[in-house]
Amino acid sequence: MAEGGGSEPGTETQPATSAQSLPVEHTVPDQETQRLTIGDMLKMPLKKGDEWYLIDSRWFKQWKKFVGFDSWDMYSVGDCSYFPGPVDNSGLFADQDTQALKEHLIDELDYVLLPTEAWNKLVSWYSCVEGQKPIIRKVVEHGMFVKHCKVEVYLLELKLCDHSDPDTVVTRHFSKADTIGSIEKVMRSIFNIPAEKDTRLWNRYMSNTYELLSKPESTVQDAGLYQGQVLVIEQKNDDGTWPRQTPYTISSTTTSRNVGVSSSSADSPSATSSSTMVNGECFNSSGFSSNFSIGRGGSSSSYNSSYSYRESSSQTQPGLCGLSNLGNTCFMNSALQCLSNTPPLTDYFLKGEYWGEINKENPLGMMGKIAEAYGELIKQMWSGRHSYVAPRDFKMKVGSFAPQFSGYQQQDSQELLAFLLDGLHEDLNRVKKKPYLYITDANNRPDKVVAEESWRNHRLRNDSVIVDIFHGLFKSTLVCPECSKISVTFDPFCYLTLPLPMKKDRVMEVCLVSTDPLSRPVQYRVIVPKMGAVNDLCTALSKLSGVLADKMVVTDVYNHRFHKIYQMDEGLSHILDRDAIFIYEISKYGEKDQECITLPVYFRERKSRQLNSGGTWFGQPLLISLPKQNLTVDQLHNIILKRIRLYIKTCEKDSSSDEQTADSEVCNGPIDTCEGDEEMDHQGLSCESEDGHSEGSEKDASEEVENITSNSPKKPTTQKSKSLFSVSVVNSYGVSDINSFGEGKLPKLNSHSIIAVEWDSETKKQYYEELEPESFEKHDSMLQPQKKKTAVALEECIGLFTTMETLGEHDPWYCPNCKKHQQATKKFDLWYLPPILVVHLKRFSYNRYWRDKLDTIVNFPIRNLDMSEFVCDPEAGPCVYDLIAVSNHYGGMGGGHYTAYAKNKIDQKWYYFDDSSVSIASEDQIVTKAAYVLFYQRRDSQITTSREEKEEKEEEEGKEEEEPEEEDVCEDFMDTN
Repeated sequence: MAEGGGSEPGTETQPATSAQSLPVEHTVPDQETQRLTIGDMLKMPLKKGDEWYLIDSRWFKQWKKFVGFDSWDMYSVGDCSYFPGPVDNSGLFADQDTQALKEHLIDELDYVLLPTEAWNKLVSWYSCVEGQKPIIRKVVEHGMFVKHCKVEVYLLELKLCDHSDPDTVVTRHFSKADTIGSIEKVMRSIFNIPAEKDTRLWNRYMSNTYELLSKPESTVQDAGLYQGQVLVIEQKNDDGTWPRQTPYTISSTTTSRNVGVSSSSADSPSATSSSTMVNGECFNSSGFSSNFSIGRGGSSSSYNSSYSYRESSSQTQPGLCGLSNLGNTCFMNSALQCLSNTPPLTDYFLKGEYWGEINKENPLGMMGKIAEAYGELIKQMWSGRHSYVAPRDFKMKVGSFAPQFSGYQQQDSQELLAFLLDGLHEDLNRVKKKPYLYITDANNRPDKVVAEESWRNHRLRNDSVIVDIFHGLFKSTLVCPECSKISVTFDPFCYLTLPLPMKKDRVMEVCLVSTDPLSRPVQYRVIVPKMGAVNDLCTALSKLSGVLADKMVVTDVYNHRFHKIYQMDEGLSHILDRDAIFIYEISKYGEKDQECITLPVYFRERKSRQLNSGGTWFGQPLLISLPKQNLTVDQLHNIILKRIRLYIKTCEKDSSSDEQTADSEVCNGPIDTCEGDEEMDHQGLSCESEDGHSEGSEKDASEEVENITSNSPKKPTTQKSKSLFSVSVVNSYGVSDINSFGEGKLPKLNSHSIIAVEWDSETKKQYYEELEPESFEKHDSMLQPQKKKTAVALEECIGLFTTMETLGEHDPWYCPNCKKHQQATKKFDLWYLPPILVVHLKRFSYNRYWRDKLDTIVNFPIRNLDMSEFVCDPEAGPCVYDLIAVSNHYGGMGGGHYTAYAKNKIDQKWYYFDDSSVSIASEDQIVTKAAYVLFYQRRDSQITTSREEKEEKEEEEGKEEEEPEEEDVCEDFMDTN
């Protein structure tokens, strides 16, 4: 429902209203009322222009537990230990000061979207963490024909400057629903432009290319602005001229750039389109990009496509044309370059054959608009006049029919490719009225008969250049495990999606926190089974650390508290790579037969010396074992003190002062100044004496433990004073105090209790080592080089694809004999292969808790890919393919960058396409772990895409009917024209 894309350090287009300004309701409704109220509000539909709020999913899950929002959480309803406390969005911020959002946040996983009414209710009931501003986002509408509403989570960053001072750039963030007019108002305010001054906006998307933004009512989305776009505001001169005055005009009939059209000519239907250029710069005063009108046979066409481009100073090799990145559109550029360098498809569009086959009546098509936009783009890319073009119109057309591609967030090149091939097919389908066909089973008929029948039926409904070039035929075999019924069907495919051998192991980085209070946490790198359990993680860590696995507790630390404490039988798939995993060694105090409990300990800084005055969490949380019976507050204080003594600053002896004795100390229980002969309470750590030995810490600590375990606390021998910290019990989220301890009382603790150690700011600054809790050491496993990735052959992936598998319990097959669903065995085989074989390497895997990219190197051949052994048609001839293009993806999940390698059909050389950049490449650069989609062309005669072209070819070659061309069975079967 939400849209992501990048981070931004503010929300200039929204009111900066603090959440604290909302009144807090004195009478908070009961849990059931809260649950019903918020539950109803969450069902509200998205409406264009509405404002929704982001709330940290961790806080929201805590609230859901507290009110019993989900039926399986009813046991915690009303339990004060689950009280969520003030709304806290700090986990969503990359920077707590600027409150800029983290990148790549995911709906439901990282945040939850709330309508305004729900947010206001929650803040009025629970308040909000001090200083946090609400994260308000607008609902925007995507799509030209199919309307689709999204909450715009990430605002668009635009760089603004004045034409008179282009070096001074101001960054602001805007919604895609904001208009060009509203941006102009903001810029006038920023650059202090008087109201009487006329201004106009320019879009500078390349170093020397400008476009005039002349429609103030157009939105940011309509204008095609993207992340990091530079906008220039220009002020009119006093003499009525503009600084960027255009000196001359170039007119063209077939390829025109509509720029400086006067009001009179604009009103005339026969007006000549013109283009204005200054010092090689392209200006468009009629809209947002330069307009091209290219028709068949050189005549004008009613279809106008707008592409901004860079004119090349000299004639370039056709096809070596880059594509500008319009903002996270590298995925689209990569897919387009691969298709552009598919010779039979490109020849079809360059010859204009598509004009006669556009099917605007097809209800499954897009009224021919995708085919038209793609055709115009291909003509520009292969004109040899441009070093790059900006495919804005093409992207706008795609986004209007596929809302998932309408924004400027990163997408998948294969998903766009699948949409584009399907869209082109339907727009160019030669079948005007699709007949109804009844699909029959094989019923023991020969495979060849069933295959020909299936392909014939497919062509009766689907007949286009895409089918001619890209479609092949699968053989699918299902076997019932109960009655052994065999079902054979033949299905068409447009590309092969090949699985990669999955890694069985997973590398995890964790920190082990020892029970030794003087040892820093140690970071380890362990190898665990990918689908293993938490117990496997502890076992692997035990082998490296020597700590027994049953003495470990695995936790997820988030915002200085425990977000989750894992059970040993929980799956490791619940732990994401980004989670901060701390594993604590646990050992109990006292004698073997003494009952102990292990409790979390958080650290909080109070804003004032008053208890419960609120504060902020700091440091790393701890897990401490305590005796369950007869534990006093003083004993609890001393145990915590011993555990954190590494974090406590000790007094530095002043050797120049004779008045300061060698045994002077900083007291870690009470706070007093180390002056003169004033006695101190020996509840804590002491300063070091002259010989370098601690006179009090080890001895007193051991005495404290002995006193605790013997249940006979030692009375302090010194006068009591203020403590370094106070101790209280808080709820599971650590935001609500449940119980505070008084002197001499027995704390009431159970296995669900959570202890908060509270420091006032002054004491913390004086005695607490700020950096020490964040310090850790690295184990040798962190320094060892990572195991090299093993490469796999493309043939292995194909073999894995054709391996027999058993259907899952959630995806059964209905057996017509048994009359019920069965987990049948299923096997895919390849029957016929198309002239252009598209291979999609399935590098990305998803499930509810796990998202991963497989960066295995797949060794695929540049030449001589022999697919004959994988074709199960016994009459098929040799099917040998050569590589012609590769779509690459660099990076991990949720981001990265796409590029392409492609072989130019004219000079037969390889080139590397990286957005607007095109460079020569060698064959040894092509096979990398980034390879994602492969394009192969079959070695046989030139592919024909129309009956007329085929007849002309036969006449030119002087072929006689009695001498048929020697062709592969694969091609004979596929070419039906």
